[in-house]
Amino acid sequence: MPYDDLFARISEMVLCHSPSGAEEEINQYLMDALADLGVEHWLDEADNVIAKIPGKDDSRAIAITAHKDEIGTLVKSIYADGRVSVRKLGGAFPWVYGEGVVDLLGDHHTISGILSFGSRHVSHESPQKAQQESKPVTWETAWIETKRLPQELADAGIRPGTRVVVGKHRKRPFAMGDYIASYTLDNKASLAILLWLAERLKSPPVTVYLVASAKEEVGAIGALYFSQRHRLEALIALEICPLASEYPIQPGEIPVLLSQDAYGLYDEGLNADLRRAATQNTVPIQMAVISGFGSDGSIAMKFGHVSRAACLSFPTDNTHGYEIAHLGAIAHCAQILEHYCNDL
Repeated sequence: MPYDDLFARISEMVLCHSPSGAEEEINQYLMDALADLGVEHWLDEADNVIAKIPGKDDSRAIAITAHKDEIGTLVKSIYADGRVSVRKLGGAFPWVYGEGVVDLLGDHHTISGILSFGSRHVSHESPQKAQQESKPVTWETAWIETKRLPQELADAGIRPGTRVVVGKHRKRPFAMGDYIASYTLDNKASLAILLWLAERLKSPPVTVYLVASAKEEVGAIGALYFSQRHRLEALIALEICPLASEYPIQPGEIPVLLSQDAYGLYDEGLNADLRRAATQNTVPIQMAVISGFGSDGSIAMKFGHVSRAACLSFPTDNTHGYEIAHLGAIAHCAQILEHYCNDL
């Protein structure tokens, strides 16, 4: 997989806004891409984009998921001066984004505003002084400046519940040699792997569902819906893997297979099969146990929707922020899964 092509594909999808529950932009991109590949695909009732690769034995099936939603915020209140108060959608923190342009995705129009924390040149009389000395910025103390009248915002369809994400011009990925840096690599980079598999898998031994799952960041809702309605022998989630001093994970181009996360254990037999697929094809892999994390796989397995689940991921700096990942690790995930699917 040429890294230039991979970088370009991820870049296109990063620029498709897709906060949880408002994922139409990335849906259209994926539906168009799958149509161009000539792969059977559809959008289900839970807003999952699904591609089906028929197997030689169509009575058996597995699923590979990559969630298509991103974290962000949603509007709580609109004030008379045009300021907008927001609250988190998924694991979003205002200090990660910093002051800058955000897009308010109205029902009729998108309006850009400035995520704001207040002036720095203040004394202890201003509540913003505490943010400089003792307290983190929170969504309750931040706001969005729109410099619009409330009626203008209403005409654009901006209301309580409207999704807000980082502005598109701030999202454009940055190349760092073989690394890609960007917002929302979680999980747009994994969607690139799904499309890679959709292009290359031809008549595998069993049917493979490639699921771009909806609303994962708010409870794996799309994956739970899909796995409840399909009999699956296994579900493999594609994800980012956080790089942190508490985890013995090496950065770079080696993918990570999880043994456990905050929702429970992954299936040891399925993990062994994935390690075998990697080893037999000289693709490196590392193992990890992490906390503060869940995936479509662990959540579906916890709720009894699937008997076996795994999570294959790529090491990522600054997760849920301006993320950095090695393009080689993303490519290796795709190679491992292609080998696994063809050897079932």
